[in-house]
Amino acid sequence: MKRIAQTVFFAFLFLCLWKTASFAQTDKSRIREKADKKLEAKLRAALKDFRGDAGVYVRHLSSGRSITIRADELFPTASMIKVPIMLALFEKFNAGELDYHGSLVYKDSLLYEGEDILGSFKDGEKVAFSKVAMLMITTSDNTASLWCQSLAGTGVAINNWLEAHGFHQTRVNSRTEGREEARKEFGWGQTSPREMAELLVMIRERRAVSPAASEEMYRMLTRIYWNDEALSQIPPHVQAASKQGAVNRSRSEVVLVNAPSGDYVFCLLTKNQQDESWEYNNEGSVLLRKVSRLLWQHFEPKSQWSPAEGFEKW
Repeated sequence: MKRIAQTVFFAFLFLCLWKTASFAQTDKSRIREKADKKLEAKLRAALKDFRGDAGVYVRHLSSGRSITIRADELFPTASMIKVPIMLALFEKFNAGELDYHGSLVYKDSLLYEGEDILGSFKDGEKVAFSKVAMLMITTSDNTASLWCQSLAGTGVAINNWLEAHGFHQTRVNSRTEGREEARKEFGWGQTSPREMAELLVMIRERRAVSPAASEEMYRMLTRIYWNDEALSQIPPHVQAASKQGAVNRSRSEVVLVNAPSGDYVFCLLTKNQQDESWEYNNEGSVLLRKVSRLLWQHFEPKSQWSPAEGFEKW
């Protein structure tokens, strides 16, 4: 009987060690990167005449081919900070502290002046929590976003989540105790091209919060209303998850493309732009379209697709 127990114990121990090794190997292969010098040269040429500062991180997930250009430098997030807000909020949903399918009561005091959908609600009107989260991501509704930031535990809790999960540069600054000086420099939030891209990869690989929560968040990120920049250079029949951010001197976007030849992620962030206009041909917006098109053609060289003539009118 003793021998049987020992045999069972050692078999169990071997199984645990084998699984640990397998997971470690999978994780190691996931993060292994190889510099794509050819693509880097193309990207540097695309950035050369940009009047401002730009950082880029690109990674082809299955092959590990990557490009890093100022990829670990800090940039303002603008509305891209809504991705970490969403992640911390879904931790609350997953833990049962908030009800994803429950209702919230909108109050006029929540209003953030602008063209937000939620801001048009009447005081005392009910709205599904899931819709508030959806508006934060899909239409980048600022009223919804600030409400979600508060319900997620404020910027302090969101920043704690980021630090605990290995994101040491991405932070919420606005309405967050101790982040006043950072807010003066970066605004609502700050991040690096690498970290913002890896947040999307984490969700794509079902490693954020829980596999089921990751899938729900990923679905949200594939329903973006703002599709006239990087997304406009990706075929509409190809799924892409994304989030955009824009303030006067910055135009940024993070995109994960479920491309036929394999997923790839990229994040282009800008700051100190000379062009502060809000026109279609803002230099930062033009750069986002240029880089997105370049990456699609690089990773899908056999694709004959190009944006339809007159696409910019939409």
